[in-house]
Amino acid sequence: MIAVIIACEIGFWVLLGAGLVARYLLRARALSTALLVSVPLVDVVLLAVTAIDLRRGGEAGIAHGLAAVYIGVSLAFGHQLVDWADQRFAHRFAGGPAPVRPPRTGRAHAARERRQWLRHLLAFAVAATVLAVLTLIVGDLGRTVPLWAVMAPWSIALVIDFIVAFSYTLSPRS
Repeated sequence: MIAVIIACEIGFWVLLGAGLVARYLLRARALSTALLVSVPLVDVVLLAVTAIDLRRGGEAGIAHGLAAVYIGVSLAFGHQLVDWADQRFAHRFAGGPAPVRPPRTGRAHAARERRQWLRHLLAFAVAATVLAVLTLIVGDLGRTVPLWAVMAPWSIALVIDFIVAFSYTLSPRS
């Protein structure tokens, strides 16, 4: 299962890179669009493989839980990541404007940190939902307890991220 997650991560970056190369270097707009639209399909493949593996009796483990984390993070941060890569690729290879840097101080920085935490919360919620669906697919709560092991450390990280992100609201960087 870990190999599938790694393959999906590689697939994400390959499709993203190929889409950007097609857009800016080859000037193949239709091909670029097709490749970039295919990026989220990596998540669908990972979800399907995970569900099929568990449904066929595969032993639920941390890898299946990590697949849910991957899907949650991809859905919450994927579009932002694609925009980030697109800005840098356009600047480097197509004479586009310099990438926009996020604010580092003041209220704008605090607002961005809060939005990023909300994305983090969305990723967490999506992963929890995926885990719940996988639990229902398996149909045996006892067999799926190991899936949920990823959520405890992530819950701690989410709380820490909340404290840090919202601390800038109370005390903005100067």
